[in-house]
Amino acid sequence: MPSLKSLRRRIGSVKNTRQITRAMKLVAAAKLRRAQANIVQMRPYAYRVGDMIAELARGQEAEAHPLLAVRDPKRTLLLVLTSDRGLAGAFNSNVCKATFAWVNEHASDRDHIELHIVGKKGRDYFKSRPVNVGKLHTDVLPDPSWDDARAIGDELVAAYIDSSFDEVYVVYNEFKSAIQQDVKVERLLPVYPNHFDVDDSVLAPPSSDTLFEPSRGEVLDALLPNHVNVQILRSLYESVASEMGARMTAMENATNNAGDLIKKLSLQYNRARQAAITTELTEIVAGAESLNG
Repeated sequence: MPSLKSLRRRIGSVKNTRQITRAMKLVAAAKLRRAQANIVQMRPYAYRVGDMIAELARGQEAEAHPLLAVRDPKRTLLLVLTSDRGLAGAFNSNVCKATFAWVNEHASDRDHIELHIVGKKGRDYFKSRPVNVGKLHTDVLPDPSWDDARAIGDELVAAYIDSSFDEVYVVYNEFKSAIQQDVKVERLLPVYPNHFDVDDSVLAPPSSDTLFEPSRGEVLDALLPNHVNVQILRSLYESVASEMGARMTAMENATNNAGDLIKKLSLQYNRARQAAITTELTEIVAGAESLNG
């Protein structure tokens, strides 16, 4: 049986851990509220940009813009969004496992599949696995900005235009609630206007009488790269909210487990202390009786 001193030390250590996990839960909850606000503001804009592209490009030939061009998917790029820190439950492992499963499933259909990773946890996961890892972006997910999304998006657009890759996907956690995040594998490039979920009764293809200023091609030149950047920023915001929700849930579970362990150790300590007191009393009584005898 452990000594009383070791039990007291263990109880103190678990209490300190519980204080840390409770503080991390509160911090994650505060960040989650801000991340949810960002998502609420970002989603309508991101979807409306898709509607504008659908309205502008539906019915047009794929050659109308390089980002609309559909090629035989022989070279594929996956943008994988993970975090730089752990202690977030299955947030990172779910994205990494889904990515690895997608690579294994489509490896026979592609000549080359490459990963561009956001976050150190994704880098650590794929370091020892047989995948092609290209660029790594760190210090992005804690506080993503438009500049971060544009820098990543410009790289992807340039790689697609110069035919380095035939298709580009983004893999991320879509935020549902603090306890639910769904892994999504979404196509970024080529842009498929006909695949957007739009209301045909509201958004009809432009007629031949529609005037574009300065021209349809220049409008597409401005809108399509911006659409890619917007979708990347939305995915980053979704990942931040998912990470904070997963971390808050994980820290809440850790805090509850620490409380249960403290109760168990306290009971064990009290029993050991009672046994020690009983032993001392027995020895005192036995010594007194031997003196009287």
